[in-house]
Amino acid sequence: MKFLDLAKVYIRSGGGGAGCVSFRREKFVEFGGPDGGDGGNGGSVYAEAVEGLNTLIDFRYQQHFFAKSGQGGMGSQRTGKTGDDIVLKVPVGTEILEEDEETIIADLTRPGQRVLLAQGGNGGWGNLRFKSSTNRAPARANPGQEGVERTLWLRLKLIADAGLVGLPNAGKSTFLAATSNARPKIADYPFTTLVPNLGVVGVDAKEFVMADIPGLIEGASEGRGLGDQFLGHVERCAVLLHLVDGTSSTITRDYRTIIGELEAYGGSLADKPRILAINKIDALDSKTLSTRRRALEKASGGKVFAISGAAGLGLTEVLRTLMVEIEAARAPAEKDQGQWRP
Repeated sequence: MKFLDLAKVYIRSGGGGAGCVSFRREKFVEFGGPDGGDGGNGGSVYAEAVEGLNTLIDFRYQQHFFAKSGQGGMGSQRTGKTGDDIVLKVPVGTEILEEDEETIIADLTRPGQRVLLAQGGNGGWGNLRFKSSTNRAPARANPGQEGVERTLWLRLKLIADAGLVGLPNAGKSTFLAATSNARPKIADYPFTTLVPNLGVVGVDAKEFVMADIPGLIEGASEGRGLGDQFLGHVERCAVLLHLVDGTSSTITRDYRTIIGELEAYGGSLADKPRILAINKIDALDSKTLSTRRRALEKASGGKVFAISGAAGLGLTEVLRTLMVEIEAARAPAEKDQGQWRP
């Protein structure tokens, strides 16, 4: 299945049915009079987050969603049928935006969460509604209310606890494969990863979800390489794991490149907790590793882990550190859910 994280849709709710003008005229019926029924309400358009989906590819092949209009009212005080609603099934983590791609209408982060996108029009009143003591035979009815037409964008941001960032070929996919059951594509050339990947990582009988996104290069915020379009998938993460290729001769420059792109992206991404690790240490001798590790510590001003995804070295310590950050971020949310609210 192809991965798609941005889709444009056109929606329209159904219009209300028109009210009916009708009079009861039957032989041997002493009291006749108006008996026109109301029109039915138009169908509405909703969006609902469902489990089991991880892409918006369905909305590439169907972009128009029009709810049915309500049926017109009928004689004998019969109300028209209400139009059927339409529900757009989207993956958990989908944002719904206005046509300007900036104004957020809703952020569906929980399974079963539903939002109304376009309200169906109300049905018009039949002439029975206008009957009064001074107007015994009204000959008018209301038309139905028109539906609402909108153009919207759906933007998927994957739900993950930790995110992997780094330059292309820094070993992010290898790390994900070594620590989870995910099987991302791995090769010895840059930009092997073209779409985000998710993996469930376990450490000390605990689990969390990790997201691997395509590598960033200098100028990604300006559209170079694959750009920064996939950084949105790590916006929801509690912590970022920054991997730096230990075999690179420009290791501090590589580190600053990623930091610069995170800051250029804006939002809260640059302020998220980050764990820095030098990868591929199995390809380095002890002296080179010590020199480059010290250089990274000086550039970052913090601790630098030494790991190898391919050889499985130092992974447990990094995962435990990630788990500590994730649990610290989870605690306030779990506390809020446990509080009773009237």
